[in-house]
Amino acid sequence: MKIDKVTATAYRIPTDAPEADGTLAWDATTLVVAEARCADATGLGWTYAPAEAAAAVNGMLAKVVTGREVLDVPGANEAMARAVRNAGRPGLMGCALSAVDIALWDLKARLLRLPLVRLIGAVTEEVPVYGSGGFTTYHDTRMAAQLTGWTRGHGIPRVKIKIGESWGRAVSRDLDRVRHARETIGPEVALYVDANGAYSRKQAVRVGEVLAELGVRWFEEPVSSDDLEGLRVVRDNCACDVAAGEYGYDLAYFARLAPVVDCLQADATRCGGVTGWLRAAAVAHAHGLEISGHCAPHAHAHMAACVPNLRHLEWFHDHVRIESAYFSGALDPAGGVLRPGATEEPGHGMRFDHDKAAEFRVGQG
Repeated sequence: MKIDKVTATAYRIPTDAPEADGTLAWDATTLVVAEARCADATGLGWTYAPAEAAAAVNGMLAKVVTGREVLDVPGANEAMARAVRNAGRPGLMGCALSAVDIALWDLKARLLRLPLVRLIGAVTEEVPVYGSGGFTTYHDTRMAAQLTGWTRGHGIPRVKIKIGESWGRAVSRDLDRVRHARETIGPEVALYVDANGAYSRKQAVRVGEVLAELGVRWFEEPVSSDDLEGLRVVRDNCACDVAAGEYGYDLAYFARLAPVVDCLQADATRCGGVTGWLRAAAVAHAHGLEISGHCAPHAHAHMAACVPNLRHLEWFHDHVRIESAYFSGALDPAGGVLRPGATEEPGHGMRFDHDKAAEFRVGQG
């Protein structure tokens, strides 16, 4: 069986309120949807990236993948990686490649009439998630409502908020928001924070001391993830677990990062899809670390159940909202876990509604 066709489209979907973290602000999220076809079957993949990623799929990657054996997904992944060498693997091309890889794995599983988790091989039936949002643009009331929606509404026992506002220039407000979050969720719920690389090294260490007093367990990107020595400094001087890795696009990046963090993050919509994420999990395992899936929870759920060193997935507000509104097959995070494959739906079980999202389509991809 051969891959008949690969296409991609892009949609710029407004947020439900202004959003920002420590180093960036946005009012819309761009979704790039890739589809791979063989006979009457269609596999679905996606990434959250600029609309130009769709053009990269249609203009460069589709011709590399079309006509290849549909079951040989790692071979297609390698062919795409070689094809983008001179265009640059990190960034846009990595996202495009990842979306196609996810689509190809979904297609393979659908042709074999297996849930993706069964095709790969499950280690666990339940995948823990943590609620993620708490943007720096939120006032206390909105943040509290979001946090209690996760903890009381869904029973999720882990939540994360953004700190590092204005590139680390609002530490007092950062810590006030952490205190408010702790008061809102109570002492039993695990509280995480994400600075998105906003702090300097010693600043992050000082903030980390207060976070530890407030029972924060997870300090994500306290400094730039490009500052490997800075991550090491914070990790070695902070009681919170230090995590990073969302900007990893290849295995060499994860190999450099693993020795300086407590938990490695990887994003399948950036690091090479299912193929790349499973390999990143193996790198983490080789360093004695757990792995956490970054964002796009429905893209990760099946593969996450297939590694022995999984910590959890990020139930990220923006992506959950999009994946629940414009896809069918969304999972239920009740009790703080996802159960991929429970319905025995083939592939990852998700379908995208192009008509419903049509008003948000952008570009020619």
